[in-house]
This record gives sequence, structure tokens and C-alpha cells, in this order.
Amino acid sequence: MSLKGKTAVVTGSNSGIGLGVARELAKAGARVVLNSFTDRDEDHKLAADMAAEFGTEVVYIKADMSKGDECRALIAQAGACDILVNNAGIQHVAAIEDFPVEKWDAIIAINLTSAFHTTAAAIPGMKAAGWGRIVNIASAHGLSASPYKSAYVSAKHGIVGMTKTVALELARDKITCNAICPGYVMTPLVEAQIPDTMKQYGMDRDEAIEKVILQRSATKEFATVEQIGGTAVFLCSSAADQITGTTISVDGGWTAL
Repeated sequence: MSLKGKTAVVTGSNSGIGLGVARELAKAGARVVLNSFTDRDEDHKLAADMAAEFGTEVVYIKADMSKGDECRALIAQAGACDILVNNAGIQHVAAIEDFPVEKWDAIIAINLTSAFHTTAAAIPGMKAAGWGRIVNIASAHGLSASPYKSAYVSAKHGIVGMTKTVALELARDKITCNAICPGYVMTPLVEAQIPDTMKQYGMDRDEAIEKVILQRSATKEFATVEQIGGTAVFLCSSAADQITGTTISVDGGWTAL
């Protein structure tokens, strides 16, 4: 489908899932706003290279998603926001009694509260345009839990709850709000975890992936950033006009178990 004439803002999108989603939206013709908390030459070059590759406008805007005023400023600086993809996120693993308070606060702020701010800022423009798409990148951990990830699981469950509420509030405004819930996605961050997992469990690469990292995946395969991006593009299509307030799992059967 073509998203030409639409502007998509993707938070946390200079790498990983966010970048994959942004690329698929650009490929579909959308004007894309990339974002992260850095302001490096390579961030702006990434935007320029994407623009040249897909023949659409791509810009990079620095905004720290842990700060509400910067979240809202991102939407204002984008100039338009027909499609909002709330993707920014961080992770920390620890038992709850040992969980650092500053890590809890940062995860809730970046993974959950940022989406409140960007969504609230984007809705007036979407209402004025008579069309909008809000896509929240949640997680399989928005639907189920794992030990030692209390802040992340809490934030992602919160994202799913907010998705439902926003969808109901906007149901008559031609604005949909849905959450994509990935399992493990092959990103540079996940790739970097594999050697440590191999060493920790005394396994070779294939065994560590199948028995540890993808233990809860029925397919025993990673999702790709292109698949997550393709799901986001589908949710922006007319075929998804009546899909709102729900979750779409891209998790290899994780949450079917």
C-alpha cells in the first residue's frame, strides 16, 4: 500500500526494531521522522541515506523520551504526525528486591510514560486531519511475564492497557490504536547477547538460541525487524480500518503456550 502524503513519527528509531519499522514505512512512501536521544552526524546521515534509498523525506529529531516536555516537543517539531509509532524502550534485569530505583523510574518513563506524552500531543492533529494511526510496540511481555523483568513487564502491560483505552476514546474519530507484541527479534542488541548466553550455559550457538533464548517460542525462530515493520504498515492500511484496541503478537507462538 502507499502511505504517500502521510507523516510517520517513530520514537527510538536510529537502530533495532524502531529503525526496521521506520524503513518499512519509508518504503511505503511515508515521510518519516527518526528519533533518539543522541544528536550525532551519523543520526542525520542515517536519515539522509534512507531518504535517498526510498525517495521520500526522512528527518532526524533529537528528543529524550525520558522527559515529557521533549516527547511533546518531538511531535510539534515533526510538523505533522499522521502515524505515531511508540517504540522507544530500555531494559534492565534484576530481582525486584534488588531492582535499582533509578532503573525502574527510567524504564517506566521511557517505555510507558513517553507514549502517553507523544500520543496526547499527536491526537489533536490526527483529529483535525480526520485520520490517524497509533502503533505501540509492546512485547510478548505485555501479555505474559518473566522473572527479573518487573519494570519492563509492568511497562509493557501498561502499554497494552493504554492502547485499549486510547482506541475506545478515538473510536469515532477514524483514528486507530493498536499494539504489536514481538517476541525475540533479531537485532544487533540480541545478537550481542548470544555469546554471553553460550558461555553462561556452556552451549554452542544453535543450542543456546533454541534452548535458552527462544525457549518459549514454538517456531524456534527469531522475528525480523522487517516483519515488525510490515505489521505496522498493515495496521496503517485500509484493510485495518476496523482493527483497533487490540494486540498483534509476532512472537513465534510464545503467547499461545
